[in-house]
Amino acid sequence: MDRAKEGADDWSKATDFLQLDVREAPPGGLSDWLAGRLRHAITDGRLPVGARLPPTRVLAGELGVSRGVVTEAYRRLAESGQIAGRGRTGTVVVAVPAASPSPVVRAPSGFPVEAGPDVFESLRAAPARIDLSPGVPDLAAFPRAAWLRAERRVLDRLSPADFGYGDPRGAPRFRAAVAQWLARNRGIAVDPDEVVVVAGVAQALVLLARVLAAEGISTVAVEDPGSLGARRQFQGWGFATPPVPVDGDGVRVADLRASGAPVALLTPAHQFPTGVVLDGGRRRELLRWLDEGGLVIEDDYDAEHRYDRPPVPALRSMRADGICYAGSVSKLLAPALRVGWLLVPGEYRSAVVAAKREADLGNSVLPQLVLAELVETGELERQLRLLRRRHRRRRDVMIAALAEHLPGARVHGASAGLHLTITFDGEFSDVELAATALERGVKVQPLSWHRQRPGPPGLVLGYAASATGDLAEGIAVLGSALNEREFDHRIEA
Repeated sequence: MDRAKEGADDWSKATDFLQLDVREAPPGGLSDWLAGRLRHAITDGRLPVGARLPPTRVLAGELGVSRGVVTEAYRRLAESGQIAGRGRTGTVVVAVPAASPSPVVRAPSGFPVEAGPDVFESLRAAPARIDLSPGVPDLAAFPRAAWLRAERRVLDRLSPADFGYGDPRGAPRFRAAVAQWLARNRGIAVDPDEVVVVAGVAQALVLLARVLAAEGISTVAVEDPGSLGARRQFQGWGFATPPVPVDGDGVRVADLRASGAPVALLTPAHQFPTGVVLDGGRRRELLRWLDEGGLVIEDDYDAEHRYDRPPVPALRSMRADGICYAGSVSKLLAPALRVGWLLVPGEYRSAVVAAKREADLGNSVLPQLVLAELVETGELERQLRLLRRRHRRRRDVMIAALAEHLPGARVHGASAGLHLTITFDGEFSDVELAATALERGVKVQPLSWHRQRPGPPGLVLGYAASATGDLAEGIAVLGSALNEREFDHRIEA
């Protein structure tokens, strides 16, 4: 039945307040829709600073929705700083959102056709109405209120001496919190003294590259397809990065052994970009490779974000020797925090700590202590549960849109993570497809950027940071672009 006609005479679904009509909301996106309408009203002045919003119970009753829908929409605006509770006064508007860039219709002429050193910076700088880039969580869900409460508690306890230079390994309290988090969520038993706090996984790879180069190692095998950014980290230090194929069971350990590489960079819990989980048989093979003297750098990419499958233990939970383990809060909270952790075997630990000391004398202490507070109080786990619900809903919307607009695409990695990878039959340029999409205001990454060897064309599509309406519209644009005449003759029926 047509949604616009269904219940057309049911006036309980509308309210005089801002002329909101819940029948305009996309399926499964009531809170997204309501938050967007309220934010727009604040931006255009219909809800000026100081204006009072209806109580959640009243607005929910007028719209004919559950109170939780309205509460969630208000929470999002509160966390982004537009509204705040004022006791008996109720919920009021306290700030106007920063102006958004005007929608663009055409992409800049310089879409990065080649995956050069600055490819991601170039793509990030390109304006787009809808950004489906992978690797970004729902940034609007950042727990601003919980962060501020934790920061106030931390500041109340700090002495003047705490503002001096700290341990380059990281604040002891945060290292203890990381050990607690890894034990509870990744099955890793580790002493806090073994934890080195780093500025995200990117810095972890740089520190390891310095240490391995000093040991005379010049080759690090990488998954194919695999993260272009991680591969570039090692190539920038002069390492060879032979590609090791990934199939439905994960990295092919026999090919890793045949490569002769002494070190391998892997994403076993949720392989980027395919989303494959390294299965039990391959894990056992990999452990035998470690027994033969190999070293694994385990990037625990997207490990916490799972929806339709049981948790997968980290490799580091199975053994400590032969594995360098890296993780971060970038997908749990925000990449801008630049906080992560690194565990290395004992023989490399002193060298890694020395490299960290020489790089920056250690991470900023205050964010570490705030994060420790969030871990200790359970706020970080609550945030993870919230994100799982929101990300699952957005993933489902993207999958439905793909089925409607790109029915010939094969979808990979749907059971976990923050992105989907799609591949196509036929031979055409996925870079050209991505460029065409950007011309129409939709930003995506071509799969070929993440390959070293030939493979089918595809796209890597992030869904976590976009509203459901934008996801559906973005996929529709991709479907239209793929069906353009210039692609038709190159796609097999």
